[in-house]
Amino acid sequence: MKESEIKRNPHPDFKAVEASRPPWDRDATFKYTQTPAPSWSFGSGANDLAPAAEGPGAKTAKHITIDPYAEGRAPVHNYKLLISAVVPRPIAFVSTVSADGNTTNLAPFSYFQVINHDPPLFIIGFASSLERAAQAKHTLHNLNATGECTINIISEHYVEAANSTSVDAPYGASEWAVSGLTPGYDCETVKPARVKEAIFSIEAKLESVREFASRSRPGEMSGTMAVLEGTRFWVREDAINEERNIIDPAVLRPVSRLGGITYGRTVEGIELLRPVFEKDVGGTEAYKKLEAESVDLMCTKST
Repeated sequence: MKESEIKRNPHPDFKAVEASRPPWDRDATFKYTQTPAPSWSFGSGANDLAPAAEGPGAKTAKHITIDPYAEGRAPVHNYKLLISAVVPRPIAFVSTVSADGNTTNLAPFSYFQVINHDPPLFIIGFASSLERAAQAKHTLHNLNATGECTINIISEHYVEAANSTSVDAPYGASEWAVSGLTPGYDCETVKPARVKEAIFSIEAKLESVREFASRSRPGEMSGTMAVLEGTRFWVREDAINEERNIIDPAVLRPVSRLGGITYGRTVEGIELLRPVFEKDVGGTEAYKKLEAESVDLMCTKST
């Protein structure tokens, strides 16, 4: 998909819109709050934030269904719908090098997630086939050719620089120069540089690649998934605990992707204990009572 098709920017004059908004809150620091309903109990359902969050028409509003393959529905509509609904998404800021070593690439991808810890595995999705990658997705082209990359987690202090690397630069033009970020050529298991400004980075090697066939254009491949294995982790020492197993969100200050051209920042968190069936739910006897109450409630709502 081309940017002209996506029409990601909804503002005719973005700079004017941005200028009308409050300035960045530099004093906002990560903090913990209580949950919306600290006294919530099993079987209680949604908390009392629901009516306010959903708006005045929530009680009468109905859900609609959308067929992603409906006649006349362009694939770009599914793209815009999904990136605005599946949020917030972590961002893989990926550094790669061409097979001949002459070209470097740096680009952000929010079709990204960790999927396992032993071994450490990650997935990155590309809206491109392998065949078109040399023209459309230079990161995928390099990754498939060399099997190596670094994944850097974007933090607030370099979000503008990271966003600049999404520019549609021709192959051979390095986004490092566009961003002004600092490459770290000290990786131990891969050739691509890590981003020195990143609080957390991952050296990774390609484990597998899978292409996906287009439903709207039969016979064409429209997407590719890369599975990557982490081989080294880099973390700034002030961000990690003594056991080297937890990163402080107040130091990481991660940035996520929402829909359109919107990014999100994380400045608040809540903690919720994972319940134990016997201790917290009350075991089988208490569960059966909750189950019966749930059936009664559903019957009441359906009448």
